[in-house]
Amino acid sequence: MKWIYSVSLAVSLAMQPAFAETLFGPHPMTEQARDAFVDQLLSKMTLDEKIGQMRLISVGPDTPKEAIRDMIQHGQVGAIFNTVTRPDIRAMQDQVMQLSRLKIPLFFAYDVVHGQRTIFPIPLGLAASWDVDAVAEVGRVSAYEAADDGLNMTWAPMVDVTREPRWGRVSEGFGEDTWLTAQMGRAMVKAMQGNSAADRYNIMTSVKHFAAYGAVEGGRDYNTVDMSPQRLFQDYLPPYKASLDAGSGGVMVALNSLNGVPATADSWLLKDVLRGDWKFKGITISDHGAIKELIKHGVAGDPQEAVRVALKSGIDMSMSDEYYSKYLPGLVKSGAVSMAEINDAARHVLNVKYDMGLFNDPYSHLGPKASDPQDTNAESRLHRTEARDVARKSMVLLKNWRDTLPLKKEATVALIGPLADSQRDIMGSWSAAGVAKQSITLLQGMRSAMAGKGTVLYAKGANVTDNAGVQAFLNQYEPAVSVDTRSPQALIDEAVAQAKKADVIVAAVGEAQGMAHEASSRSDLSLPASQQKLLAALKATGKPLVIVLMNGRPLTVVNEDRLADAMLETWFSGTEGGNAIADVLFGDYNPSGKLPMSFPRSVGQIPIYYNHLPTGRPYNFAKPNKYTSHYYDAVNGPLYPFGYGLSYTRFTVSPVKMSAKTMPRNGTVEASVTVTNTGKRDGATVVQLYLNDPVASISRPVQELRGFQRIMLKAGESQTVRFKIDVDALKFWNQKMQHVAEPGKFNVAIGLDSVRTQHGEFDYL
Repeated sequence: MKWIYSVSLAVSLAMQPAFAETLFGPHPMTEQARDAFVDQLLSKMTLDEKIGQMRLISVGPDTPKEAIRDMIQHGQVGAIFNTVTRPDIRAMQDQVMQLSRLKIPLFFAYDVVHGQRTIFPIPLGLAASWDVDAVAEVGRVSAYEAADDGLNMTWAPMVDVTREPRWGRVSEGFGEDTWLTAQMGRAMVKAMQGNSAADRYNIMTSVKHFAAYGAVEGGRDYNTVDMSPQRLFQDYLPPYKASLDAGSGGVMVALNSLNGVPATADSWLLKDVLRGDWKFKGITISDHGAIKELIKHGVAGDPQEAVRVALKSGIDMSMSDEYYSKYLPGLVKSGAVSMAEINDAARHVLNVKYDMGLFNDPYSHLGPKASDPQDTNAESRLHRTEARDVARKSMVLLKNWRDTLPLKKEATVALIGPLADSQRDIMGSWSAAGVAKQSITLLQGMRSAMAGKGTVLYAKGANVTDNAGVQAFLNQYEPAVSVDTRSPQALIDEAVAQAKKADVIVAAVGEAQGMAHEASSRSDLSLPASQQKLLAALKATGKPLVIVLMNGRPLTVVNEDRLADAMLETWFSGTEGGNAIADVLFGDYNPSGKLPMSFPRSVGQIPIYYNHLPTGRPYNFAKPNKYTSHYYDAVNGPLYPFGYGLSYTRFTVSPVKMSAKTMPRNGTVEASVTVTNTGKRDGATVVQLYLNDPVASISRPVQELRGFQRIMLKAGESQTVRFKIDVDALKFWNQKMQHVAEPGKFNVAIGLDSVRTQHGEFDYL
């Protein structure tokens, strides 16, 4: 293997021959070699240097680069985040090599959640593709671009299962289902880390947020979580476990408390489960400022106690606070913290640096200085083809009355809405180093698709919201939302005038990206009033109305469903979003996405999720009874169920065929259906397998996803889809917290969503 060193590294190592021989490689990338190396390195380190390795510093107003330079010189920094260009990263690594005593390299991290420079659909949109290969493609491209910027780690994937659409961070995860989230998280980890996080264009992942952050009460960010052990292990922990089994080198610890204990202080979670039961050997990192927050959580009376509790509970690295460096030396001196505990945490940090290849070459993800891009934001650094392809797969057709879609390119189309021409919003939250000016809006995409054929008439029609307080909130940290100062009625009048001249109206409505973000929990999931008034005015024109939703969570769109002739869920679809949406609207791509979360009819239904437990008094829609589990003032089920999504063609599913009536202990059985494209267009769909254990030692969900296959069928074509069911698909955590599969009958359901299914059964012996 060829090892590349910068000039500054070569000079610094020449000045330190002892370290040149022992510290830097090449070293064998084996666990045995790593452990021996880290043992040797720890023996050379002072207490302050070990504590320094346990600090993760964010570049920003509170810690400017000059202050960080001084920290580096004194060995007080182990890693940096929020620096994303090669020159800046190189300069900081140079400072380590030139100024620090032991020259232990820094690692550099960033929130690369759904792309680095090329922005893909938000993770909720990626889950809507139900396409593991597409998610892997996003992981590979994201890792390539991040590593090409000099980064070594990402705070991703987020595998927090959530049934709470009010929570702002819904947009960062893969939805309400445990099994789907586990598949997507596993695929992302494998794609980003590849065979080794040390390879030039791979990066290490840090799965987040451990644990159960998606279950915060009321959907209010940073709130408490309280749940039974069965629900925790059955529904919320499996995606973390799957991602760690896939090789993730890092875990970011959640900000919430779990059953009364903040995750940052939860030794049962971080030591007994994570390291004991799961044998995790990587690094645990607190979330931003979480150690300080232990005081406000009420489990520490002062900073010293917060630090002692966090370290003893298993937090290796402290993100963005000074508490470790300020208080650990005194705690060690007093005996409140042992050197063994310090060594254990520092060892985990050094281990991942070894695994990143930094002791072979601190500049491995930077390359020679001469290779730095002259234009960091150069168009040539983007992967537009991949972004467009994945974005199209993520879109879900919710309604298409009388085949309103696809549109004709020769038509006159009125494109209306506050999100129709927003380059910032189409990228979504956590858009890393993406540049808004490089993203394609829906207006741009439609104009390109219709060029030389039809006409696009455009009007904004409304602001995202007319609420001044919400506008100020959205623009608190960046000018993210442009506010048109004309009166709401003037905006609507302009839009209606354009609409009257058109054959069809396309309304781009939903949320600004900042409305679906960390700290952006909502109590009301309906469209803002400004947009509702706009849609009513557009509907009154009598023209066909196509609603294009852009949002980061399920919304309550019962009224919009009534108004629309067609409705397309596009989430926040990324850099190539406008082109991808246009591809679907005009039929150049047949939509195939499926919902990864149920869409409630109202906030009052929340939580509403497909895999709920049965009750003793279930509601029967066909034979309603007062004394059953239901709302008397609303339809019981969701507006759009989990797994739902239409196509421009139609598919039929045959009855389920079982390979056998019984499944032997630890054996397998196969369930199959034949899917036929009965429409006139070629198209893809997702065939979904659900299981139900009707009689068990504890109540089991009415159904649980246990498999899916995305298939492509030409018009008139049929395909037999087979699912192998093994004992792992039957297991659950019983009342004694044993992971078991109990003998008995199991129901099988296969369909194109969680509601319209064909059924079979088998007995597990």
